[in-house]
Amino acid sequence: MRRSRMLTKTIMALLALSVTFGSAGAAEVKVLSAAALRPVLSELSAEFERSTGHKLAIVYDTAGAVKDRILRGDTADVAITTTPQVEELVKLGKLVSDGRIVVSKVGIGLAVRSGAAKPDISSVEAFKRSMLAAKSILYADPARGGAAGIHFAQVLDRLGIAADMRPKTKLIQTLNVTELVAKGEADIGVTQISLIVGQPGIELAGALPAELQHYTVFSASVVAGAKEPEAAKALIKFLSGPASAPVIKARGMEPG
Repeated sequence: MRRSRMLTKTIMALLALSVTFGSAGAAEVKVLSAAALRPVLSELSAEFERSTGHKLAIVYDTAGAVKDRILRGDTADVAITTTPQVEELVKLGKLVSDGRIVVSKVGIGLAVRSGAAKPDISSVEAFKRSMLAAKSILYADPARGGAAGIHFAQVLDRLGIAADMRPKTKLIQTLNVTELVAKGEADIGVTQISLIVGQPGIELAGALPAELQHYTVFSASVVAGAKEPEAAKALIKFLSGPASAPVIKARGMEPG
C-alpha cells in the first residue's frame, strides 16, 4: 500500500514537472504585420500555435505604419513589412539581420461587388478607359503609407487622368477597402490581391496590366530586443516552410 502511494506521488510530481516545463516553453509572440498578410496569417496562425504551443498576438497596419511603429519602439517580437523597409530598419538597428527572410510578394488588383460587371483592364488603354468610365472608386490614402495606395496614385498620374479621377475617388484611412466595396460604397476598390481573393461579397476583377503592375515583396525579421526571440525565429521559419506555401498561393500571393 505504502509503495503504491509513493508511486502515485512520484507520477503526480512528474506530471506537474512536465506541465511546468511545457508552460515555460510556450510564449506569446507579438507580431506587427502589413495588412496584406492578414488573410495568410489568419489561416496559418492556428497551425503554428498547435504545432509549437506558442500563441500569436498580431497587430495589422499599413506597411508604412508598421515601420513607424518599430521606429518609435512599439513592443513586438516579429515585424513583417516591405523588404526595403526591413532592410532600412536593420541598418538602423531596429530589426535583427540574422534570420530575416522574404515571406511573399503580391500584386495589386481591382475588386468589385459579387455579381457586378467587371471593368475591362486587359490592357493599359482598356484600363484607362475603364477608370474614366467608373462612377466611383476607392483605395487607401497614400498618406497612410500603404503600398497599393501609393502605387495606384502614381499610376493615375502616369496615365494623366489623376485630375479626372479626383471627383469620384474616395481615399480611406482604414484598411477595409474590400468591406466598403462589398457594402456598395464604391464600384471599384483597389488594393493588394491577397486582400481581395476569397473575401465575402466581392470578386477580383483582375490584376493591373503588366505595364502598370507593382509587386510588393514582404519580409519578416526579429525585432531588436524582442522578448521572445526564439519563438519569433520559429514563426519566421514556419512562414517560409512548406506548410505555408499552399496557403500563400491560395490567397493570391507568391511564396518567398
